[in-house]
This record gives sequence, structure tokens and C-alpha cells, in this order.
Amino acid sequence: ALDDVVARHEVLRTVYPELDGVGYQHVVPAEEIRLNPGIETVAPERVLDAVAEIVSGGFDVATEVPVRTRLLRLTDTEHVLVVVVHHIAADGFSMGPLTRDVMVAYAARSRGEAPAWAPLPVQYADYTLWQREVLGDETDPQSLISRQLDYWRDQLADLPDSLELPTDRPRPPVASGRGDQHRFEIPAELTRLVDHVAAAHRVTPFMVVHAALAVTLARLAATDDVAIGAPIAGRGEAELDELVGMFVNTLVLRARIDSGESFADLLARVRETDLGAFGHADVPFERLVEVLNPVRSQAHSPLFQVSLVFQNLATPEFELGDLSLSGVEIDTVAAKFDLQLTLVDTVDPDGGSHYAADIVYATDLFDGESVSRFAERF
Repeated sequence: ALDDVVARHEVLRTVYPELDGVGYQHVVPAEEIRLNPGIETVAPERVLDAVAEIVSGGFDVATEVPVRTRLLRLTDTEHVLVVVVHHIAADGFSMGPLTRDVMVAYAARSRGEAPAWAPLPVQYADYTLWQREVLGDETDPQSLISRQLDYWRDQLADLPDSLELPTDRPRPPVASGRGDQHRFEIPAELTRLVDHVAAAHRVTPFMVVHAALAVTLARLAATDDVAIGAPIAGRGEAELDELVGMFVNTLVLRARIDSGESFADLLARVRETDLGAFGHADVPFERLVEVLNPVRSQAHSPLFQVSLVFQNLATPEFELGDLSLSGVEIDTVAAKFDLQLTLVDTVDPDGGSHYAADIVYATDLFDGESVSRFAERF
């Protein structure tokens, strides 16, 4: 079943070797790929440690496909299937079609049949070629990518090298990537007020939260110039919905904070900033960094050090005859940024909703108590 899925999605059998120092994509023929998950018996109390160990192992994407699997046997009737995919080949949204395809293939193979799914209309390589065609050539001043790069040059001109928040420890010269997580909730009443403010000012709840986060960071860092990173899904066409691939792009949302203005005035400017960013979201973040060429440092990420994520990914659940499936939550936390705030719109039993929130923070810089106080201020 796993081999069926890898055959279906070319990106899961693509490697990235170099030729004369330049990386390129090589799609390995499906018949050459065999994922042997292996079966390992694990005591139930050790399963999370075993999963974390499998997940945290690295990939050499120049020589090996960006997916690996393992089957852990807890009891005769309970197993954990671990599927690890490198970020070069998949984003969070991809977990939906990936999980569905594994289950469809498993159900078919359990009956001794091949999966009878409809062929995918496009593959990830088709998307990359289409994207290059649409963006055009940077040497053409009228191309889409040239116009969007001009926007970002203007929008991010003279951006400070880093946001200097008060930290518990000095920033090390090389970030370790080690992180921890602080979870909290934004209660239903406050969530309703966010929606009310958004409707009253013709903005989205994301913009309200963005403005509130920008104010919080500005106060803590004693600055009037705050850049926040935000991922954007990047799947604008229905043909991409069933595709596994890395479509997410990252936007840099810059807010100028005037302590003498009203929150409504700030919200109006945040609205214009965010809409402008969403309208110029096609330039890959990595290319934007190359063009803007900010001060590079192994101590922090370029252009922004705080990220805001609105997560709306459903957790797939399946029932296949006698087989029932659900996800396993593990706490392997890597800090890609100084702080990453994630909000998940969560439905309550009474039909209302609240935001489940968590902050992933770099333990190089912060203690949990400091991050808890930050969450309270936010």
C-alpha cells in the first residue's frame, strides 16, 4: 500500500542530487522504490519515544527518497504506523491526501486488489513548471516576479536586522534549533470579541490577531517596527487539492506601530499591509531573501524572528472494517524561529468555538515562565 502511494505521488520518489554544484530534481521510477517499513515490537509505554526517534532522524535528499516508514507493534491488535516525509516534499495540508491514499491503498491490498483511484491530473513537477511560466523572467521588468519583487523591496526597505525581544539568555552565535512548547487557550468569549472587532472593521480575525501580536511585540522590544512571518497555503487551483507537495510560501508582514494612535487606526493599516502581502505572495521566500540580501546570521532567521500561524487542518479519522485509525500526538519540538504562535479554531461541544493556542519557543533564548507571561500579555 505504501509503495502504491509513492508510485502515485512523484514528489515522494524525487531525489535532489547536484550536477556541477547545482541541485536538480530526479524522479526515481516507481518500480525502483520499495518502502520496507519493518516491524518492531515496542512496549506501549515506550511508543512515543520510539516515534520521536524515527521522526527526528535526518534525510540525505541527494541520494534517498524523502519518505520513510516504520511499523511499531504494541500488542497483537494495536500498531503505530510511522510515516516521515521531508518538508521538501510535503506541507501540512499534504497530510490529508497522503493519509487518505494510504488508507485507500491498504483497503484495496487487504482485498488482494490494486487501488482503483483516479489518476492525479497533475504532479508536483507540473506545478513547478507552471509556477515558473506564470512568474516569468526576473530580467523582464514587466514580468509578474519582477513586479512582485519591486513591491517587496519597497515594503521591506530598511527593515531592522532582527527584533530584539528581552530574553532570558544572550543569543548564541549559532542557533541550536532546540525548542519547547507553551499551550494556552483564548476562551470562547474573547474569540467572539475577536470576530466582532473583525466584522466591525471589515477585516479578518487573522488581521485582528496580527495587529494584537504586533503591539505586544512592539511593547516588549521597545520598537515601532515589527516584522512577523506568516505561512500561506499556496494551493490556488482545485487540481492541487489531492496532491502531496510543498506548496506553502512564507510572507513577511511588517507593521509600523504608533503608540499615540487608536487600535482601529493600526488595524486599518494592518489590513492594507496584509492584503498587499497576500496579493504579492508568489515570490518564493528563499528567492526573496536572496534578492533583499539581509544580514545573514546563523543566530536567527532572516527578515523575521517571530511567526504567526492560523491552523485549519482537520485531523483525518478512518474506519476500515475491523480497523480503526487515529493520530498519535508527539511532543518533538524544533524551534525554527525565536517564537512561533499557532492558533487553531476549535469547535466546542455547545457549538461555539475558541482558539487553542501554542507558542513554540527557542530554549536558547527563553524559559517557559517568560513565554507564559508573553502569552498572558498577548
